[in-house]
Amino acid sequence: MIDRLPERPSPAATRGTLVHAVLERLFDVPAAERTAERARALVPGQWERLLADRPELAELFAKAADAAVPGEDTAQAAGERLAEWLAQAESLVERWFSLEDPTRLEPAEREMFVEVALESGLRLRGVIDRVDVAPTGEVRIVDYKTGKAPRPEYSEGALFQMHFYALVIWRLKGVVPRRLQLVYLGSGDVLTYDPVPADLERVERKLLALWDAIRRATESGDWRPRPTKLCGWCDHQAVCPEFGGTPPVYPLSVPSPAGPGAAG
Repeated sequence: MIDRLPERPSPAATRGTLVHAVLERLFDVPAAERTAERARALVPGQWERLLADRPELAELFAKAADAAVPGEDTAQAAGERLAEWLAQAESLVERWFSLEDPTRLEPAEREMFVEVALESGLRLRGVIDRVDVAPTGEVRIVDYKTGKAPRPEYSEGALFQMHFYALVIWRLKGVVPRRLQLVYLGSGDVLTYDPVPADLERVERKLLALWDAIRRATESGDWRPRPTKLCGWCDHQAVCPEFGGTPPVYPLSVPSPAGPGAAG
């Protein structure tokens, strides 16, 4: 966020954006018409809308065509790769119907932007895929994932995002969500958790500690890499010390070690 290094679009992330758009738009039609066939039919149109907003996404398949075997028509190769990619998106959309029944759902919110300032002054914001509200007032927060569900030992990390959303809703509306639900379209799994206030208080303390660490690093300019398995997918290895890269010039002013007002 400080260096504002651009992220290159990837087929997987873009497919996730496309699938999210299809599932959001499906609820625009009457419940009885929310079928797998109707959802699949939305895929091409939503891709065209996404492409109109972000024309650079066309490069995803143009570059794939550049890697075509000698003698292969690049335009044809690009078209085939796009068709395969769209088919994968359609499969993910269709799998959702084995996990939830959209004819029985009437979301209170879709792609809901939420923002709240904690008592500490820390401002939290995010976008929730879907919010369901029962007639009794109970709230369920739902998030779609186009990848596979994590192994059980990693489920707590996967739920952190949902606890974050639940904390925002709690501080914003005074209601603890009854259920947090992660829908993994890649593997066909549904991960749920029913939070209590103590859970959300722990998340709030963790966020405050994290923000304090960010603030101190911002003031000192000392940002140390924390390598994980995700580093293999990072676009910025060339500027990361962990990979022998040289970070860009720090864009903020940093106080001298002696502190302000020190004698020169």
